[in-house]
Amino acid sequence: MNQLLENISWAFLLTIGRYFTIAGIFFLVFYLLFPKNLLRNKIQGKLAGKADFLREILHSSVSSLVLAIMAIIALSEGIRGYTFIYTDLHAYPIWWIPVSLLLTLLVHDTYFYWMHRILHHKRLFKTTHLVHHQSTNPSPWTSYSFHFLEAIAEGAVMIVLVFAMPLHPITLALFALSSFIINVYGHLGYEIMPKGFRNTFLFEIVNTSTFHNLHHQKFKGNYGLYLRVWDRWMKTEHPDYVKDYDRMQEQRFGKLHKDTSFD
Repeated sequence: MNQLLENISWAFLLTIGRYFTIAGIFFLVFYLLFPKNLLRNKIQGKLAGKADFLREILHSSVSSLVLAIMAIIALSEGIRGYTFIYTDLHAYPIWWIPVSLLLTLLVHDTYFYWMHRILHHKRLFKTTHLVHHQSTNPSPWTSYSFHFLEAIAEGAVMIVLVFAMPLHPITLALFALSSFIINVYGHLGYEIMPKGFRNTFLFEIVNTSTFHNLHHQKFKGNYGLYLRVWDRWMKTEHPDYVKDYDRMQEQRFGKLHKDTSFD
């Protein structure tokens, strides 16, 4: 029992440390140091207040504990023999580390899309997901601002992953880091995609901060985490997304020529 509590404590410190470090850096740059310089990048004109930030940090601290517990369960000795976790780096080619990282993100995107849609069911929304949607104008602190039941559902993806494919702990660590950075970007409240992104095929596939911000404004549509793919297949992408993205980029760069060959 003492070892279990120690493992949970270390996992919690790692999770909440990641939260405060990464979300804190983005918050420092965009909300404290350079808000006037980056005003053109602001997706919504209004600003969230200190009470919103404190609420989000409180919920995120609880979520960090829940996510840490879920990670410990996924890596526990009790289920290790039934999972695909491996610790010998030579058990698989070294290229499997980046490939498996990409696959974990793809699995997570699918998992998140359907979990997210379920949480928007009227019988679940008010008791769980509404906590996250109190942040209608999200900030980096919103990233882990969940009801504890939603935090369990969010963290359960780690258990899904270790049963889905061979994964080294390095891959899981990179997954946790990269997924959180993308999560913070989605809740940033500022658009930072480069000028030419709109005219690439990646625009048709990859989510942007504008994409997820619209979900927080409208509460419906744009359920995907990393990609637009599931929303486009299931016809749940908000019809105003592309228009809003173009408005944001014109706000940043002026009138743009848009290549419609990808539309």
